Amino acid sequence: MGCTSSDAHGHGGIFKLKKPAPEEGITHAGPWVKHVDDIKGYPVFPDEYKQSLLSKALTREVYEELKGKKDAQGVSFETCILSGVQNVDSGIGCYAGSHDSYTTFAPLFD
Repeated sequence: MGCTSSDAHGHGGIFKLKKPAPEEGITHAGPWVKHVDDIKGYPVFPDEYKQSLLSKALTREVYEELKGKKDAQGVSFETCILSGVQNVDSGIGCYAGSHDSYTTFAPLFD
């Protein structure tokens, strides 16, 4: 399902993405997102990179419900989605930080 061609990594792909101008309430997904603190709003993926499971499952409603929450182990929702927000060519894009992440962030993982 994900982008697996070499073009996505070395012959154009994400390296040609340009960081969009900031917009209030959203985070433009891409390699410029370096830390969980850079996720300041609903992640919007570039049109050519909407194949990851994260980009499909993370609706604005799910984001609004889960933003700022942490699971019982202290793993934040933003930590679970950081990799996919950074790496827009990822096939998956979201990772449970602990076993409890699956229940705490069920609206995303289910």
